[in-house]
Amino acid sequence: MSVKRARFSKTLLVLLIGAASASFQALALSSPAAPVSTRNGGQFEALSLQRSPQNHLIVRVFINGKAAMLGVDTGAPVSAIATSRRQHYGLTPIPGTSKLPPRLMINGTFNAVGIAKSLRIGALNLVDEPMVAINLGPESRAARIRGEQEIDGILGADILFPTRAVLDCQRQLLILNMEPQSEETTPGMDYSGFHSVPIHVSDGYNLYVDGAINGAPAQLMVDTGAFATLLHRPFVKRMKIHVYDTPFSSAAVNLHQRGVQVARIRRLSDGSFNIVGHDVGVLVASFCGATMALSISAPAVFI
Repeated sequence: MSVKRARFSKTLLVLLIGAASASFQALALSSPAAPVSTRNGGQFEALSLQRSPQNHLIVRVFINGKAAMLGVDTGAPVSAIATSRRQHYGLTPIPGTSKLPPRLMINGTFNAVGIAKSLRIGALNLVDEPMVAINLGPESRAARIRGEQEIDGILGADILFPTRAVLDCQRQLLILNMEPQSEETTPGMDYSGFHSVPIHVSDGYNLYVDGAINGAPAQLMVDTGAFATLLHRPFVKRMKIHVYDTPFSSAAVNLHQRGVQVARIRRLSDGSFNIVGHDVGVLVASFCGATMALSISAPAVFI
């Protein structure tokens, strides 16, 4: 099975929101098993995605009636809105009587949480949806320089999980289940040739799979918000993998831009799936405890 290799662009950015404090769980778990919503149509909703030049998958939504572009990020435990766009979309503060936390700690810094009265994703309309406000400044600047579409925020696991979403990266489709309590399988999916790999879900809603790098066991975080497959620098050093300096840089939420190095690994294994002779990025970021962040390009990812 061949895998499309992601290209490194001049400015590399990772949208990581994994280092949230325990208060995040109060936010993520406050919703019922099925989101409070209204909907039209059938049980499943298939939404077309755009792929940005930086390998991000983007979905068109409506926040309080206004069109928005959100990056689909399995590495983000909670959905987010750009701080610069919060007023435009009319998000309101968390009421003092609410049990939801008014702010969350992300990568060591507190970020305010707001309420979208309506978040419409296809035929699904989420009511009073909490979204954390984050600074997407580096991402937005990089997009403007390259003349790309700027994203307005992030669609995270707090919405992907309750809707039992299926993310087909090859066909660039996001399929939502409007009746998640149903055991009906997602229609139109051809599973022939696929091999399932167990996914571990952390308390913070991060997705992990067990794999190997050059034969050594590794914990991999499945992160569609990552521009490419990334290794944690201490792991690379421990494995004595040679790295190359690059002119590229990377930024994460509430973290400064840092240099990116590149390493060529002999083999990346995930279940029966192997990638041989692959270039990966090397960063200081810990990926919320994972050895690496695994960016998905060609095969389908199932949430």
